[in-house]
Formats: sequence, C-alpha cells, structure tokens
Amino acid sequence: MSTTGATADPLAALGSLPGVADSVESVRKAVDRVYGHRIMRRRSNTVTGEAALRGSRGSAALSGADWALEEVRRRSDFSGDDEARVMGAALRLTAEAGQLLSIWRQSPLRVLARLHLVAAASSGDEVGRPRREGEPVDEPLIELPLPSAAEVNGRLEGLSELIIAGSSAPALVTSAVVHGELLALRPFTSHNGLVARAAERIVLIGSGLDPKSVCPAEVGHAELGRAAYLAALEGYVSGTPEGMAAWIAHCGKAIELGARESTAVCEALQRGAA
Repeated sequence: MSTTGATADPLAALGSLPGVADSVESVRKAVDRVYGHRIMRRRSNTVTGEAALRGSRGSAALSGADWALEEVRRRSDFSGDDEARVMGAALRLTAEAGQLLSIWRQSPLRVLARLHLVAAASSGDEVGRPRREGEPVDEPLIELPLPSAAEVNGRLEGLSELIIAGSSAPALVTSAVVHGELLALRPFTSHNGLVARAAERIVLIGSGLDPKSVCPAEVGHAELGRAAYLAALEGYVSGTPEGMAAWIAHCGKAIELGARESTAVCEALQRGAA
C-alpha cells in the first residue's frame, strides 16, 4: 500500500471504496450477534479459548499444516516435523497476540519483530528483524514477486507511521491493510503468513471491534480457501481501487465466518454439548 497521497488519512480513504461500507456493516452485525449471545455473559472465557484454538488451526492450514481440530487439541508436542512446527508456531502466536496490545499503537515494528521471534522459536541472526538484501524467504505458498529489502524497510516504516498516527478508518479496513501489507512484503525470512494473520488479530482486538477475541478471522480465511485467499491478495498487491476493495471484502467475509464459528460454539455450550 502506498502511504504517500493527497489525503492525510489514507486508511480512512479506503473506507470510501465501493462496497467497503457494506462489508464494514456486515462485519459489525456478525460480531454483534456473537457478543449478544447469552453464553457470552457467563462463559466468554471458554468461547475465547475455543476461538484461539480454532484460529490457530486456521492460520496454520493456510501455511501448509491443515490438521483436524481434534488433532490440534490432542497434541502436546509440536516439534516432530515441519507441519507440527507450523502448528506450534500458530498456537504460540495466538497466545502472544493478546500480550502485545498495549505496545502495538506505540511501536508496531517492535510487535512485528516479537511475533517473528515467537513464531520462529530460534536464536538465529535472521530472527526478529526485517530481512536483508539477498536473504532468502521461506514462504512457498505465496508466489508473488518479492519486494527488495529497501522497499520492505520503507513500507514498514510507512505502515508504522500510519498505525502510530491513528486513523478514523473502520477496524476492518485497518486490519486488512496490515494483513495485506505484511503478506505482500514478506518482511521476514520465514513465517510471514502466520505473523500477518496474528497482526490482523491484534488490530481487531485492539480496535475494540472484537475485544474478547471471539471472532477468529483465521477460521474464515481457511474456510474460504487458499486459492481465494491468494487471489484476493493479488488484488491488494495490484493497488487498484477494485483490488483493494476486493481484499478488504475478503477479509470482512473471513471475520464474519469466524464470528459464525464462535456463534456455533456458543450454541453448543448452551446445549451442554461442549
């Protein structure tokens, strides 16, 4: 996303793209339905925990570890192979995201570095910092052209400035831009998809749209499928109004599906089945 333009609030400007207002309204209604459920008054912590697990599973699925929910629930060791390590990274990131809310608005780059450190779980020199020129990126599921290290640094700084300055843009718009920008840049040598979706979660929680983190967008992204995810991302990368609006709408639909998942969890809890 270009952060140089005539408007002082480019995020808010995206909210006026065709169809975006409808997506924002649809997301708000979906989120309100979850928060209005009677179970949320008594067992919101249970719903939050279940949403975290399902969100982690969804994010890992988009990064190549598409496990059944019960397998994730059953496992205690996530070090055995590449897929297990991806799943473990997704679980760690979901747990970490809630601890970084107070830092995000003051220092988003510090939060992103921390997320990569948590995901990679390694002490290598490349961990927790933007990649340098010539360093390879392990993100095989995203085949878009890779921006240079110089472009990555410039656009990360621009994104950070937008977050720190604040915006009147709806949470859906801000979270979609953060998510899309990180996927487009792939600023780290690994785990960029997982980090991007964790950052999306942080924005949705911190904005007040989903303060209890019970509407896991990762569930929706996985349900919509990798092909649709990548097609929508191409729209974001194109930078056209139509492409940007399509990406925001895709992210909105993912949040709605996450909300629907948690509504089903609430219904199951109410029936005493979970």
